[in-house]
Amino acid sequence: MSLDAIAAPVADLLPDLVALRRDLHAHPELAFEERRTAGVAAQALRLLGLEVHEGLGGTGVVGTLRCGSGARSVGLRADMDALPMVELGRAAHASRTQGVHHGCGHDGHTSMLIGAARQLARTRRFDGTVHFIFQPAEEGKGGARAMIEDGLFERFPCDSVYALHNWPDLPLGTAQTRAGPIMAAADRFDIVLRGRGGHAAQPHHTPDAILAASQLVAQLHTIVSRRIDPGESAVLSVTRLEGGHSHNVLPAEVSITGTVRSFDLASQDRIEAALRTTVDGVALASGVQAEVRYVRYYPATLNTPEEAALALAAARAVGLQADMAPRAAFTSEDFAFMLQRRPGAYLWLGQGRADPGADGERPLHHPCYDFNDDALPLGVRWLCEVAERALDR
Repeated sequence: MSLDAIAAPVADLLPDLVALRRDLHAHPELAFEERRTAGVAAQALRLLGLEVHEGLGGTGVVGTLRCGSGARSVGLRADMDALPMVELGRAAHASRTQGVHHGCGHDGHTSMLIGAARQLARTRRFDGTVHFIFQPAEEGKGGARAMIEDGLFERFPCDSVYALHNWPDLPLGTAQTRAGPIMAAADRFDIVLRGRGGHAAQPHHTPDAILAASQLVAQLHTIVSRRIDPGESAVLSVTRLEGGHSHNVLPAEVSITGTVRSFDLASQDRIEAALRTTVDGVALASGVQAEVRYVRYYPATLNTPEEAALALAAARAVGLQADMAPRAAFTSEDFAFMLQRRPGAYLWLGQGRADPGADGERPLHHPCYDFNDDALPLGVRWLCEVAERALDR
């Protein structure tokens, strides 16, 4: 099916949705600061006559649409926050807020969910209740968990929940998901090594925290390759190393920061234990003191089989080329918290352009990334089809 044919049922909504998406892009807001964005979503839902509740988990919004008996319910979720990064794109709708950029396409997700609310409100081809969940703080701050702790599923019961993410690696008009893990658990570690500090020409007077850190970085990168079963999937990356301010001073303190990604709890446990043991060993051998802070901030995103099958069937029904994802991604997603509480599925919606230009397709979190507006009607159609199928069982 052509992209125009897929978009046809919602074609009249698109000019306003494109304008909305670009407005959100020009006015990005960081985690738990999405007051303007939340207000835009809430107002759009009120104009449709939906029940609207604001302030869940800080700045979250939920709109409720009922039709028929209302016996069954489904949640459709979009994230609203932007990233703390400078946008280098030169579009007319580029960020007007210095140091804040919609570099992950949450402006597109929010616009698609508003579009789905508009379409479902006028077609009403379902029997049940749809909760439109606009979530804050996906980018590392756990907005989904905050909404859940604020009573999301008690106040707005959902038999199942669904979400999507634009995926530049997939061509426009395609989609993928899979049963089981689709996104990785995300852990963060911060290690501080402390010596006494001293003159660089007299290293025998102080434990060398720089040398200890160098040895530790090398050792940390052997944990996955030597402590984890090769049949399992995991990644450990050191992403920051800081210490010292002068060419002739051995610093008293060096810090190391990094991330771990994995797909099951047993792997998380083994990696954390190995990291702590490795730090202790290097500290002992180097004569430095070590402090470790290890935080498991997002669990793995695990799709339930029945809902993953429904998500794929919905994508095919609207005309997308939808396939089972061959493997999970090592990126993380706090929709995982919702999937811990309710059955559901997370879908990758292709937005790769046929002609991406000389520089290629901009990946997520790139300073020149911009959501592809041609994906808007595809996401709207999928969200509507998911809701109708979930409420027609």
